[in-house]
Amino acid sequence: MTLSSDEPAPLAEQSEDPTIAEDLRQLADEAKTLAQAELAFQKSRTAYAGSQSKTIAALLVVAAVLVFFAVMAMVTGTVIALGPVLGLWGAMAAVTLSLFVLAGVCALAARSRFKHMMAIVSDGKGSR
Repeated sequence: MTLSSDEPAPLAEQSEDPTIAEDLRQLADEAKTLAQAELAFQKSRTAYAGSQSKTIAALLVVAAVLVFFAVMAMVTGTVIALGPVLGLWGAMAAVTLSLFVLAGVCALAARSRFKHMMAIVSDGKGSR
């Protein structure tokens, strides 16, 4: 069956209206389901990250304590090793002075980096 040029073409919109509405309802239902699934996924991901963060923080505290004791052992060993060469008071003074110098160098480096960071953040410019 062919259409002649005198007959108007049937309106496709009239026959598709119910299916478009059904499609939109189905799309809305799927969007709601997707949003609920995404929310559940994000909740479980957050819970996992929270539980792991506690373990990570505890491990970092233990590591920091162990590093502190290792550095103290090194300082004590250095004082003992330098004792015969410089005398006990001289060894203690040399190690203490060395630690103060290292602390000062670190503080100056931190101040320099802080100033550089502030210059970049405030101006949006800066070069390294």
